[in-house]
Amino acid sequence: MESLFKIFTWKISSVVTSMLLLVLILLNFYGVYANKFYFLKPANYIFPALAMVHFLYLYVLRFKITENELPDPIMRNLEYVLYTVLIVYFFKIYESAMVLNSLSEYQGHVIPDMFKTIGTITLVLYCVLSVFTLLLFLQRKYYVGKYDFENYNNNLNMWQ
Repeated sequence: MESLFKIFTWKISSVVTSMLLLVLILLNFYGVYANKFYFLKPANYIFPALAMVHFLYLYVLRFKITENELPDPIMRNLEYVLYTVLIVYFFKIYESAMVLNSLSEYQGHVIPDMFKTIGTITLVLYCVLSVFTLLLFLQRKYYVGKYDFENYNNNLNMWQ
């Protein structure tokens, strides 16, 4: 596990995850069937709202690692919310795969040239984002520590 953390440090994981989120937010507004962007569709704003939870978790993780702080209940609750966001990422993987597989159903229709390319890129990016999210959970456990709140008050010594 440590060799994986040497290759993908928490800084690299945070930067890659941030870049993936930004690209996927942009691709979330893109309609592969029509080959144009839909900024007025309210459903397209769900993923950017969920990505804010991910960005907040990245900020808290960076703060905890750089300041050598112990995990706290707020971070734990934020991670639990990110678990549900990860389920949404898995749904987006399924949805992207279904869109790519629907190409055979629309053979008689005019499909944009970029359909397969953008669909495949979106599918791969969601898969990589899910892997990096799981990697961030492992890095939180390795660098920040486990959530052990039974002895939390006993381990705090504010005067040292």
